[in-house]
Amino acid sequence: MADEELLDIGQLSLKKRDYSKILLILGVAGLALCCVIGLIDAIGGFETGLEWIDWLAIGLMVMCGPYGFYTSYNHRKIVEIESRLPDFLRDVSEGGRFGMTLADSIKASSRGRYGHLTPEIQRMASQIDWGVSATDAMKLFVERVDTPLVRRMVTIVIKANEAGGNVADVLDMVAHDARETLLNRNERSIAMSTYTVVIYVAFAVFLATIYILNSTFLPEMVRASSSIAEGAEEVGGTLPVQVKGEVVPQINLIFAIAVVIHAFGDGILAGVLQDGRLANGFRHSFIMLLIGLIALRMV
Repeated sequence: MADEELLDIGQLSLKKRDYSKILLILGVAGLALCCVIGLIDAIGGFETGLEWIDWLAIGLMVMCGPYGFYTSYNHRKIVEIESRLPDFLRDVSEGGRFGMTLADSIKASSRGRYGHLTPEIQRMASQIDWGVSATDAMKLFVERVDTPLVRRMVTIVIKANEAGGNVADVLDMVAHDARETLLNRNERSIAMSTYTVVIYVAFAVFLATIYILNSTFLPEMVRASSSIAEGAEEVGGTLPVQVKGEVVPQINLIFAIAVVIHAFGDGILAGVLQDGRLANGFRHSFIMLLIGLIALRMV
């Protein structure tokens, strides 16, 4: 009964530490607020000095930034925990070879250094000292660090310990399998990071193209159209197709809309390609939206 209560307490403490859903809800509310402000500004309710597309970009940044960076920070911690898990399993297996039980091996390994995994191991050791069984302490660990790799590895260890036999050999095999899984994941991450760089380069080229069009091409077209119009009026000819100065702000607005769409969409794509997580895409979207907004203000 005490073990079940500790399991419930562990799950509750984990939920209290996870603020990702709260940040996402607040971000969506911030996006809606920015859209309302932009709409009121567009219809002339009050002047803010920004266009409605700027408010849309700011709202998307409010939605993507806190949630994306918070989840990415938690994900980096979990990745480091997973990267040190094979070392922990190897040390526990070594304790089993010296005749130690699984609980004693965990307590002995808690004196080692495993980065962000160390507090979790020390927590397992403390729970064992309080009278919790080794299997229940490992179940609590799985609930705190709920990833497919950790769940699979720890479940195998728990089943092997409950079945009896030589747990040390099972721990060695599990540690080897975890190490191979992490190596494959790192190779994939390195390979896909190239595509992330390509997306950022393509976005930078897109911004440079807009800058060139806005600073060189459009002014020259307006001046050329004005010169042709003056010449046509002098000879009484028909006016050709013109690029009037009044059209330039509309073209700039189209450019701004295209920048916001590209920044948000390319950021999502970059994050998904990098590690397959949509939350990481929100982080890249925030960075690209910030770069795009600064570039638009400079233009």
